Amino acid sequence: MSETSSTTSATTNSNILVEKCGHVALLTMNNPPANTWTAASLQALIDIVNELNADRSIWSLVLTGAGQKFFSAGADLKLFADGDRQVAREMARLFGLAFEALSQFRGVSIAAINGYSMGGGLEVALACDLRLAETQAVMALPEAKVGLLPCAGGTQNLTWLVGEGWAKRMILCGEQVTADKALTIGLVEEVVGTGEVLEKALALAEQVAQQSPSSVTACKRLIQHARSAPLQQGYIVERELFVDLFNTADQTEGVQAFLEKRPPQWKNC
Repeated sequence: MSETSSTTSATTNSNILVEKCGHVALLTMNNPPANTWTAASLQALIDIVNELNADRSIWSLVLTGAGQKFFSAGADLKLFADGDRQVAREMARLFGLAFEALSQFRGVSIAAINGYSMGGGLEVALACDLRLAETQAVMALPEAKVGLLPCAGGTQNLTWLVGEGWAKRMILCGEQVTADKALTIGLVEEVVGTGEVLEKALALAEQVAQQSPSSVTACKRLIQHARSAPLQQGYIVERELFVDLFNTADQTEGVQAFLEKRPPQWKNC
């Protein structure tokens, strides 16, 4: 990623570094030693995703952790040491808003899991569309071990991805899973060697650029719609969004490029 762009808040307050190269944005959680989340970084994530949604030149994002040991260890438990319910309520609100914003990112989001992904660190990966992990990565939702529970979508998104049985093993029994086990149960889509996940994730993000960004947005909406809506309703919305694509320049360009046997020039409009 040679071309760098970051907002003042992201660089100064949030410990999230933002780089843009072509149609891809790279977000790096950079809060050593464990890339934990803070109220400031959660708010910054919301702001960053909103800015990327407004930047029509960005079609995909990759999220990774700085360093070689941690993707993210989630929240700093010192925040909850005094049992302050108001702090708990505010942090739960920010975690929910931030990860829901990431889930609703207009393009494709890819988590490049380069180490331990624990608690809120796994929940942010669950909020992404795709997850790639390095072979040494370990994933867990250990909140119940300290009298808490996953409050940033973990109980819902993990169950959707891996089924009730493995969700219960990880959340109720506190079971940690290796990258290979995560691949087996459907928690991640691919496992790569140590030091290779960022390159692989960026290549996958670049692959998105071969697709019409207008079509990708519509397809992502439909796939996520299937989580909560009846199948028959999904069929109806699918047909409606298909017709809606005929209001876009990308639809015309895609068909013409195919007929003319040339690469399409997407406009994301």
